[in-house]
Amino acid sequence: MTIREIQLNNQPNEILKKYFGHSSFRPLQEIIISRLVYEKKHSLVLMPTGAGKSICYQIPAMIFQKGTIVISPLIALMQDQVDALKKKSIPAAFINSTVSSADKKERLQKFIDGKIKLLYVTPERFRKKEFVDEIKNVAIDLLAVDEAHCISEWGHDFRPDYSRLSEFRNILGNPLTIALTATATPDVQKDIIQKLGIEKNEIKIFHSGIERPNLRLEAVDVYDEKESLKNILDVYERYNGSGIIYFSLIKTLDEYSQLLEKHKIKHSIYHGKLEAKQRKRISRNFIEGKAKLILATNAFGMGIDKPDIRFVIHAEVPSSIESYYQEIGRAGRDSLDSLCLLLYNQKDLYTQMEFIKWANPSADYYSRIYDLLKTKMDAVNAYGIEFLREEISYKDKNDFRIETALAMLDRYGIIEGEIENKNLTLISELPFELSNEQYLQKKLLRDNKKLLSVVNYFRTDHCRKQFISEYFGFPDEPVCNNCDICG
Repeated sequence: MTIREIQLNNQPNEILKKYFGHSSFRPLQEIIISRLVYEKKHSLVLMPTGAGKSICYQIPAMIFQKGTIVISPLIALMQDQVDALKKKSIPAAFINSTVSSADKKERLQKFIDGKIKLLYVTPERFRKKEFVDEIKNVAIDLLAVDEAHCISEWGHDFRPDYSRLSEFRNILGNPLTIALTATATPDVQKDIIQKLGIEKNEIKIFHSGIERPNLRLEAVDVYDEKESLKNILDVYERYNGSGIIYFSLIKTLDEYSQLLEKHKIKHSIYHGKLEAKQRKRISRNFIEGKAKLILATNAFGMGIDKPDIRFVIHAEVPSSIESYYQEIGRAGRDSLDSLCLLLYNQKDLYTQMEFIKWANPSADYYSRIYDLLKTKMDAVNAYGIEFLREEISYKDKNDFRIETALAMLDRYGIIEGEIENKNLTLISELPFELSNEQYLQKKLLRDNKKLLSVVNYFRTDHCRKQFISEYFGFPDEPVCNNCDICG
């Protein structure tokens, strides 16, 4: 199917049916698409995981004559989305750090020549002069910003490059823009609009709330492993279908895996320490129904488009309402009854408090890491992260601030390369955000408040869905009648 043939059949409903296999739009999708295609006006879209955000820009991209750039921070998800579009005969490609220089050049040229309708890029691409020099001369019809909460320092996955989106839009000629996210509090919504460089009266916010009537929200107070296992086994027996059990710690995940094996319950495990090929195989088997139960850390789930997940259990307390909401959104996408169960153990709070500490190094810590990279980079590349750990943490293997510090230095463009590949280089000075203790203390306080919100969610004596709706700034959501409090 050529791009010209796609454009000749340019009615949104026709494209939806022919390419995506749906006879009708989900709530808000058609309104958002019409605003982009016919009114040419900006939109901020807040929809829960699995509600069909991507179609809101993919269908307009097929209708518009010029190309669409999609900015996404998630390399794995980006590849999955492009693969899915190609299977539908929709011309799409991605450019990120996993792509060879030759392929990057070829894909960019095809986009410039109009042979590709959707080009997915990471925000880091705009650091590259050669990319900017090429892309600034390309006329595009639409800019889509996926995972838009990454724009905001108030969000739960702040990416510094996202804060430059106003600059990126200017490079691209300030095109029509749609920003999309599943999780954005009122503060984050304001920040997204500001960082995009769009006036408040020029953009409309669409939100579907969390109205997923088929999802039942429950929370149970558990004292120990025995009680947690009893609840897990009960859910497994009652809900016939696929399920995800989330854990904060790989160690705990492994312990429960052994317990389930003793009960002869088949399952898979998924976490960030598995090899990439192994993770991909496990994900594929789960999506295809070859494995019905998966025990996972929060590394699992992004891009998992499986409609028949009957239950999502959090066996350990999550770090925030944002991450909890995103993870339970993977349940019941086929609109059939599904359970979202939180097992609340007071001891889990100490684990999350440790995570928060590791995720928030002090200004002094960043300064020490920076000075070490500046003076001993050869040794860092030669001996790897353990050399840094020995120099900074005195071999304390339970101190993961080094991983956080390196990740943030990379996100802020202070370093390039990979410590594992022994090609790490220092290319810039420490920014204000990593050198100002007052600023960092504010972030630490916000993270602790997010954890407190999870505690309040468990303790609430009002509707659980209402609690989440109010957290995200939608106080008028109706009572659900489908949680352990409402009935």
